[in-house]
Amino acid sequence: MSDFQSNIKGFRVAGVHAGLKKDGVLDMAFVVSDAPCSAAGVFTTNQMKAAPVLVDIEKLTASQTGYRAVVVNTRCANACTGDQGVVNAREMARYAAEKLGCDPVQVLVMSTGVIGTHLPMEKIRHGIDLGSVGLGQDWEAAARGIMTTDTRPKFASTSVALSGGTVTISGISKGAGMIAPNMATMLGVIATDAILAPEAAQSMLASAARHTFNCIVIDGDMSTNDTVLMLANGASGVSVTSPDDLAAFNAALFAVSKSLAQAIVRDGEGVTKFITLNVQGAPDDAAAHQIANAIATSPLVKTAFFGKDANWGRIVAAAGRSGVPIVADRTQLWITAGSDLWLTDDSLHLFENGMPTAYSEATASAIFAEPDVSILLDAGMGGDGKATIWTCDLSYDYVKINGDYRS
Repeated sequence: MSDFQSNIKGFRVAGVHAGLKKDGVLDMAFVVSDAPCSAAGVFTTNQMKAAPVLVDIEKLTASQTGYRAVVVNTRCANACTGDQGVVNAREMARYAAEKLGCDPVQVLVMSTGVIGTHLPMEKIRHGIDLGSVGLGQDWEAAARGIMTTDTRPKFASTSVALSGGTVTISGISKGAGMIAPNMATMLGVIATDAILAPEAAQSMLASAARHTFNCIVIDGDMSTNDTVLMLANGASGVSVTSPDDLAAFNAALFAVSKSLAQAIVRDGEGVTKFITLNVQGAPDDAAAHQIANAIATSPLVKTAFFGKDANWGRIVAAAGRSGVPIVADRTQLWITAGSDLWLTDDSLHLFENGMPTAYSEATASAIFAEPDVSILLDAGMGGDGKATIWTCDLSYDYVKINGDYRS
């Protein structure tokens, strides 16, 4: 993955200060294609969908071709804002289209910030004025322009050689709190210069999201605004149609999505630890995911990691209340220092046969104190189901950030 450098063809980006935030902080972002794009989107499953989510779903349901731009604002989620919120979201797209020289149906919009406040349209228009004339290749500025409580921008890019030539996939994302499986208060824009059929784009984005963005947990809450969009403008001249090319592109898209998803967890609100949570031995993948999610959203598990307390009993207790009928006598638990690890020679076996093993408490405490920790829970149910969720600890700073979020 490159660091804020992309040789992607036919896209320009911008991050600007529209006045939504104080002190000149970038607060709006633009991803614009020189040519019409195929588009795909995945959205929050929250029933309280924000106005921009409703508008984008409506557009993509009508057509997944011809798109030129994504425009994002921060500070205001434009959620729970009634009919006026939808009017404002459409006006945001309309004004951007006017400045970019395209049709409003070709512009998708995103918002993030406080729920229940209306978009300050004068500032939104000012930001669009700035962004439309400031387009270039500063992907870092675009990534900064969508940040809320994030402490650093998130960007990933990779190129993949296909039978017809090389294509590039680049993306930006944001998210810090209200993150749980099925995304949450996270936004992402992924762009590629490949030629993609809309159906293929939607299928691959949904698959990538299911195994990356939908596998991250900060706090267990789900937002009203989460959206990931992908635009494919075909500027490379390379089509993705053969089975081999589709497989290679899909793997590259997964790599970019995984990088962006893990960056969100590592920069979660008040996060001090990155935890890879693996579950195996479940009846199917859905059951494994359900067990992993119960552990990842447990405040007691998360605070134990923050306190560097090897209280592994909280992990198995959370698994036991997941709703999946696991049996204690057949469940096993290991921990390992490091990220994205399953069972290794360095893994510490903590629990089997319904009781603790003869493990070293000092070793367990040392692993819990590491900044990156991997957990493996074998549900012992004899199935092939497995799942991975990336999560974090829960710290004092998380409470402080969310205690005065609107201030």
